[in-house]
Formats: sequence, structure tokens, C-alpha cells
Amino acid sequence: MPTLNWIGKEKVINHDLDIPYQVLDKKYVYNAEISDNMIIHGDNLIALKSLLPKYGEKIDCIYIDPPYNTGNENWIYNDNVNDPHIKKWLGQVVGKDGDDLSRHDKWLCMMYPRLKLLRKLLSEYGRIFISIDENELYFLKLICDEIFGQNNFVGQFMWYKSATPPNLSYKIKKNLEYILCYEKNRNNDKYTGVQKNSPSDDPFTKSQNSFKILTFPVGTINFKGDDGVYKAGTYGTKKFPNKLLNDIIVKNGKNYNPVSFENRFIWLQSTLDENIKKGIKINLSKQLVLSYKRNTYDPEVPPNLIDSSVGVNTTEEAGKELQKIFNGEKVFDYPKDVSLIKYLLKFVNNKQAIVLDCFAGSGTTGQAVLELNKEDEGNRRFIEIEMLDYAEEITAERTRRIISGYSDVDGTTGNFCFYELGEELFINGNLNPNVNYDDLRQYIYYTVAKDIIDVKVNFKNKYLLGIKESTSYYFYYEKEEKCILDESFLSTIEVKTDSYIIFADACTLSNEELSEYHITFKKTPRDITRF
Repeated sequence: MPTLNWIGKEKVINHDLDIPYQVLDKKYVYNAEISDNMIIHGDNLIALKSLLPKYGEKIDCIYIDPPYNTGNENWIYNDNVNDPHIKKWLGQVVGKDGDDLSRHDKWLCMMYPRLKLLRKLLSEYGRIFISIDENELYFLKLICDEIFGQNNFVGQFMWYKSATPPNLSYKIKKNLEYILCYEKNRNNDKYTGVQKNSPSDDPFTKSQNSFKILTFPVGTINFKGDDGVYKAGTYGTKKFPNKLLNDIIVKNGKNYNPVSFENRFIWLQSTLDENIKKGIKINLSKQLVLSYKRNTYDPEVPPNLIDSSVGVNTTEEAGKELQKIFNGEKVFDYPKDVSLIKYLLKFVNNKQAIVLDCFAGSGTTGQAVLELNKEDEGNRRFIEIEMLDYAEEITAERTRRIISGYSDVDGTTGNFCFYELGEELFINGNLNPNVNYDDLRQYIYYTVAKDIIDVKVNFKNKYLLGIKESTSYYFYYEKEEKCILDESFLSTIEVKTDSYIIFADACTLSNEELSEYHITFKKTPRDITRF
């Protein structure tokens, strides 16, 4: 598989591992006492890392609309690489602030660690959609192949974004943007596009198929000709002949007797019988050509062109809609249309899906989730991250108006929590004593078990984090007390498993005892000199 190299790659390829864990500081909950929907204000690199202990491998769908790096954008990484983490690394590679890097180098250094964290957040059957234009499309495809795996590439969609693109180019007017889609693990799930509506009948035959005999029970065929008896023989047309094997008696427009045909049918007898049970309508023309029509059709697999034919609007419509939400005020340039995000989310046949957008912008993804839930009584949840200061005044405010209603549009109902980035989990290599105990537990369990604490399970021993693959994980921790793994602590263990991993400040058990009880002792990373 070809890989892409650029200046600074060797410094950011594992940068996601060096990002500090910070807790998420809940500022308020809108329209409820508690909510699983989240809007986070802060650096999305840090915020993504902070989501891992609770949402690692739990996100079902990710949509992101990162900066396109056209050179005309006022994006935070465009010229000065203002992300302090990226600036630190690039400064070591190429000098002060990465001045020697091209825009492509800087953009790739910004995107690579974020994509790696996004992959860690995706569930086993999760998928990611990334909007982009041709400035970084081909570079993005190569790094996504590297991070998500070339075999997990689903395809490239093209969104007809504008019917009236700016007439600035001397060469091409750009009507299209692109959306890359990857799955965490490529599977055979069928993506559901728009509902098929077939005005005409579907054929029973296909020219390359082998000949088969199908028998149609009494009353299952609707005849469009006159009642009467039609003798066995070859009917149809020269191009589409149809061989009737026995006389057919037609009364009141239906076959009065069982009748058999021989042709290059698309179905076996068992398939025909099953479809008859489902209420399929079978028609026979005056020329005795068979066709069928279903009562309902399954939604079609989506085409790679996304436009009005599948119910998706352009960015012009998105701008009008956003201005309507904000009472005529223009608050955001080039928003994505909510119909686009809803269309993509419908590919995910899961009304309980957790949806993440770490370049939230004006909050289109949150609106899409809320509207879909209202339409199909789903319980999807959204997590939006926006690093710029308009996270409260635009992203969150838009969501409030969608929930409560605006102009002549009824509200969707719903709720969300608003977060800022809080304290780091570590200070000088030790656990921060000011961090909430539950956040510490989540972090410890995720780092050792690579799993999420099940908050629905209440163990009698409060230090038990969870049990995974017959291993028990304990975090023996008190904020103002030195916690020692000894015989007295062992006596509190009630759940018997094959092995145990126990965090504590110290251990008085001998190596022989640890081995006998199948215990792995891990020292809690904190400064114990204060005890």
C-alpha cells in the first residue's frame, strides 16, 4: 500500500499518544437535569483524547468537515500552526513555528493525530464520513488508507454543493465537494439510501439466466387481456418470448387454474412462493408477458452522487436555513446543509447511534440528529466539538433554537450538556488529586482494560472497576489515605476470577503470594510523600 510522507510526519505519527488527558468540565445542561448529548468547547485534539475513557470504541458514526486548506480560509492552523502541541513538534523538526513547511505539510500534521484518535473512538462497526474538496482530497485519501486501512475504504461520494458556484476561476466552476467514507472494519451491512419508487413493473426474466419452470397457483396472476382459455404454446414477443406449458383459464381477470411457464426466470420456485406470501402483484400482458410489482420496495443503496434527486440541498439553501434560525442574521459562512448530514446518518441503520463531529462549526450535525430522532422516534446521541469561541454563541445557541423552535418551525425537543476542557489528569506524572474520582476510575480502567466502565453495574466492592475476560480490575484509591494492597484488602474481594489487576499505593504481599493468587500489582501514579 502506498504511503504519504511529508515534513513533520515522523513527529506527529504517534502524537496522539502524547496528548494529555483532560477532564471535561460540565458548565450547564440545557432542557434537562442530565443529558448524553454533548457540545464541547476546546481544542478538538485534546477533547478527542478526553473522550476515550468513556467513549473509546463506542462511537457509531463520525462526520467531520475539517478546513479545506484552500489558502483563503481563516483557519487556526493555516499559517502559524497555532496548535501548541503541533507547534512544539514542528519547531523541533524544521525550526521556529514550522516556517519552512508548506500549507500541505501543516494541514497533514494537523489532521493525522486527530484521525488516529477518531479511529480509536469508532465502534467495531462504526464508520466515518469526511467532507473535503480537491485541495487535500488525494492527500487525505492516502493518510486515511494508512490509518483506517485501505480495505476499509467504502467509497467516495460527490455532493452537488452549489448550483451557482463563485465565478472566480478561469478554468473550472466548482459545483462538487467530496465525502470519503471508511468503516472501522469493513462489513456487509447494506447502506440505505432513498426509498425506491418504481412506477413500472419489474421483469421476471434476465437474458443471461438459465431456463427454469415456474408454477403460479390459482388466483395469483392478474391478466390484462380478455377472459377465456389460452392454449399452451409460445407467446410474448420475438425479443421476449414466454412459453406457456399448459392451458390457462382466465376468469374475472385472474388465472382460474394453476399455470406453468418456462423462461429465463430470475427466481426459483421457492423464491416465487415466498414473494407471493409477501403480497407481490404478478401481471400478465395481453401478449402473455409476465412482470411483477412489489407493494413496497426496500430503500436503494445510495448512489455516489448526492444531490436533489436524493433529497439533499445545496450550501445556498443551508445558508438561508441558518439565517432563518438566527432571525435573518448571517452568523456563519458556508454551513453544511442539514439534509446532507441526515442523508449520511440514515446509512447507519441504528436509531441508538452515537454520532460525533469534532469540527462542529455552526452545529449542523447536532440539528441533524435531533431532527432524525423526531422523525423516526430514535434515540441517537450527538457529541460536537468546536474549538473556536463561537461554540457557545452559535453552535450551542443553534441547538437551543432547534430544540425549542424558531420562526414558524416547531422544536424537535431534546437536550444537551455544554462542556469546557478542565484540568489535566496528571500533574508532573502523578494523578491530579483535584480530578473527580469517577473520571480517575474511567481513565484507569480504559488504560489497562481498553474498555469502558459499565455504570449500570454496582459491585459491592467500590474499588472494583470491572471484569473483562475473567480478569478483575481494582483501583484501590482514597484521596487522603495511603492505600496498601495487603491481606486485609484481599479479604474484601468477593468476585472470583482467573486473575486480578490491582492498583494501589503500595503492596505488602510477597511475590509468591501475588503469584499464588494470580494478582498483578500496579502502583498508583501519585505523589505519596504527603501521606
